[in-house]
Amino acid sequence: MHSSSLSRKASKGSVQVKTSNGRLQLVFSYQGKRRYVSLGFDDTVQNRKLADLKARQIELDILSGNFDSTLLKYGLQSVDRAKPLTPVLTPTPAVHPSLAELWEKYTDFKRPGLSPSTLAKDFTKVSRCINLRLPTKSLQDSVAIRDWLVANKTPNAVKRYLTQFSACCDWATKSQLISHNPFKGMAADIKVPKGDLEDTDINPFSLEERDRIIQAFKSDRYYRVYAPFIEFLFMTGCRPSEAVALQWQYISEDFRSIRFEQAVVVSESGLVCKKGLKTQRKRTFPVNSQLAALLSSIKPEVATSETKVFPSPEGTWIDVHNLTNRAWRSVLSKLDGIEYRKLYQARHTFITAALETAITMPDGRFKMLDAKDVAKLVGTSPKMIYEHYAGKSRELFVPEF
Repeated sequence: MHSSSLSRKASKGSVQVKTSNGRLQLVFSYQGKRRYVSLGFDDTVQNRKLADLKARQIELDILSGNFDSTLLKYGLQSVDRAKPLTPVLTPTPAVHPSLAELWEKYTDFKRPGLSPSTLAKDFTKVSRCINLRLPTKSLQDSVAIRDWLVANKTPNAVKRYLTQFSACCDWATKSQLISHNPFKGMAADIKVPKGDLEDTDINPFSLEERDRIIQAFKSDRYYRVYAPFIEFLFMTGCRPSEAVALQWQYISEDFRSIRFEQAVVVSESGLVCKKGLKTQRKRTFPVNSQLAALLSSIKPEVATSETKVFPSPEGTWIDVHNLTNRAWRSVLSKLDGIEYRKLYQARHTFITAALETAITMPDGRFKMLDAKDVAKLVGTSPKMIYEHYAGKSRELFVPEF
């Protein structure tokens, strides 16, 4: 029989974690009565973390006078000492669906309106967590599920999972599959530290670093085939998925403009090309002389409208995930003095440089691109540019007037 760090000599209000028939149990005394509480979970390392959380919660409630003797607050049920110490969590009736079953039905309902990448990444990740990670799938154990997430995931991940579980159960309630949403309001209680927020990882390369990276790809015997693709990302600030999907029909014959109208994303069945972009239906990008020279140099003599501008070595869509793990990591590892950053930083590099670089006008005056103009070039909102780039990229000064 194993026991956790709480299985010590019992003191007033202490809660011990023990096992019975391979299942975890909490044992403690309250008002002179010995209580045996089954968690219903197998004795594993992860489940012991959850048991420790439960034990600490009950201990604190006993000491502070807030203990719920019905155990409903903790999603548990006590065991009569005279009876065998076997798991006694109230079984979910067969007519009541589990969280796994609800999530599968919810996914099928949402599938027609979801992008292939959302299905393949976000919904598959939630499904994997439910089916392979959670210690229980019963909706009656929603508190235990929340506590397990808190013990094993980052606050940001906990908030995302609970938000998805709640959305699923809201749908199930409206669909009359369950009577109420047991996860309602849980996500709001999870506080995410400011440093744990996503989409703020903006750490652009300098222009000197950009040029060294491009040259390194051109010189690499194994990955030089990707050099035009890497250079294109730095020179346009487009998303990698947009560059992968580019075909020659979207580049004007005189190389003066590019139309971004589609993206290659990961789906449940692999890479697929879909119409439309992440935040807009399409956008036009004006080509400067440097970019025009690049496009002219790589265009095949015989190119149909559907010929890929940046095909993989096998002639298929480039798999950005594989390119990052192999080519990008390999090339950057050989460049002294350049800190490794994700491929997506090529986009951040373009945006930052576009905001900081002055343009010489025909009359000799200098002009800086406005954040709204840069937003149009890269297909994002001016608000995003102002919040994450413009405020950080420029020094304040008082003009002469």
